[in-house]
Amino acid sequence: MGLLFALCAVAQPKLPEGYFWKKLPNGLEVVVIENSKVPLATIEIAVKNGAYTEGPEYSGLSHLFEHMFFKANKDYPNQELFLKRTQQLGAIWNGTTNVERVNYYFTFDRDSLNAGLKFMNAAIRFPIYRVEDMQKERPVVDGEFQRAESSPYFQIWHESQTKLWGDLVTRKNPIGDHEVINTATPEKMMIIKDKYYYPNNSLLVICGDVKHDAAFKLAENIFGDWASSGWDPHVKYPIPPFKPLVKDEFFVKESSIAKTPYMQYSWHGPSYLTDSAATIAADVFSTILGLNSSKLQQALVNNGLASSVDVSYSTNKYVGPIEVFMEPTSPDKIKACHDELMKQIAMWDSPDYYTDEQLNDAKAILLRSSARRKEKPSSLASQLTYQWCSTSLNYGTDLDDNYQKVTREDIKKYVDTYIKGKAKVAGVILSPEANKQINAASFFAAK
Repeated sequence: MGLLFALCAVAQPKLPEGYFWKKLPNGLEVVVIENSKVPLATIEIAVKNGAYTEGPEYSGLSHLFEHMFFKANKDYPNQELFLKRTQQLGAIWNGTTNVERVNYYFTFDRDSLNAGLKFMNAAIRFPIYRVEDMQKERPVVDGEFQRAESSPYFQIWHESQTKLWGDLVTRKNPIGDHEVINTATPEKMMIIKDKYYYPNNSLLVICGDVKHDAAFKLAENIFGDWASSGWDPHVKYPIPPFKPLVKDEFFVKESSIAKTPYMQYSWHGPSYLTDSAATIAADVFSTILGLNSSKLQQALVNNGLASSVDVSYSTNKYVGPIEVFMEPTSPDKIKACHDELMKQIAMWDSPDYYTDEQLNDAKAILLRSSARRKEKPSSLASQLTYQWCSTSLNYGTDLDDNYQKVTREDIKKYVDTYIKGKAKVAGVILSPEANKQINAASFFAAK
């Protein structure tokens, strides 16, 4: 009995004050966040699904599946009834699909918690995929893709992705493939459901003006008979490893909609699974580089070469990308921007590249940003489910403290392991007229 208690205690994740965790017998994890700032409740279900589970024949279908969630189910057999019920509940609702998470959420009056959980239960467990609903929704999902394609920013990003991830690009691109989206069938929706939509692959978060004991009881009563798959979807359907880049790849893309040029540089960054420490150092270093006082901003923006330069890392369980986006002030500044960026990157691991004051400023910015994000109770659930899907609940809880512990050695190790001297994908997008003037390929090429 003592040993069993000890094992249960170990399984409890570390959570902030006011957060409570429970795992139901069917494997569904439930977190209740008590926050009585406003008399509302938010419920969210996140599923470990998304682009990373999609081979080419399913590219974009996790996103379509998310749209179909709001259509019809056993209790509300058409969308009119579904929408009428959201109005009766006074609910604000939405869903998102990203690389490593699909999530669905409703916010309503706290007194509607029981009814809201029953509504979520019907939608997540008993969807109905009607042909007529799919015929309506496919162009909606594809329309999001088409709108994105009208942006030069998206065009260079999309081209970079294909070169960065190679054969596995569909596993990093939630927006999908036009042909796959427009030919999707109800049968394909059921295949996704039967692979990933199980309690043991999901997290339910109940957040707001609620009491955890009562909320846990409701969750168990409503979701307790949701049958576990009996197997781990990520063991049964393993995620293939992303092959490392072996050499630099440069490209020049002409587009009539690129009124101003954009440049993007991308590397394979750390994975939470294999190097969680580097994911934290990455955020601190990106924040240093974003400071107006940083050598990067001074050399590129203050000197008039670029109107903006942004460095980011996306925390992923499976290889997060490191990206530099830069907007030269004019096409004739592209070469100078590229040369200066390469010069800056060569210095990124130098001890005098940033000051102790800049390191402390970056840590303070991350702390303030975290505090701001936590001010809105309805957003707390999504912050938690992102960490649950791509890192862990413990990682998310300790993140603010761990940012403050990052050292110069941590940052140098991150830069030397993932960026400096490492293979990258580099692209520039500009108008045909601008390229005729500067012939970007003559200097923007791998050496």
